[in-house]
Amino acid sequence: MNDKNHSILQSFKFAMTGVKIAIKENRNMKIHFVIAIFVVIFALFLQMSRLEIAIICIIIILVFSAEMINTAIEEVINLVTKEYREEARIAKDVSAGMVFIVAAGSIAVGLLIFLPHILSLF
Repeated sequence: MNDKNHSILQSFKFAMTGVKIAIKENRNMKIHFVIAIFVVIFALFLQMSRLEIAIICIIIILVFSAEMINTAIEEVINLVTKEYREEARIAKDVSAGMVFIVAAGSIAVGLLIFLPHILSLF
């Protein structure tokens, strides 16, 4: 695993394994994934523009990325120390805060994009 001379194909395989692990083993990632599917389906149902769908996809990618970074940070901290340490708590809380900010921002952007389409239905 420490071999830095692996092929591009192997690099993609490692990356996809990481995505699969994140979805399979992280409850919050599963929740984000299910919500993302519903959001994309709803966007298509509302016949949003390509730009709006692109923005939604970028926001979804940001939420997934933040959750995966949070998970990676938590796993490394768990590897380094099993005992309670204030520094570990701070690192975990800050990384969880990152996910919260990105998720809250995604809701705000979602409202800005979806609300006019939803209101036009009435």
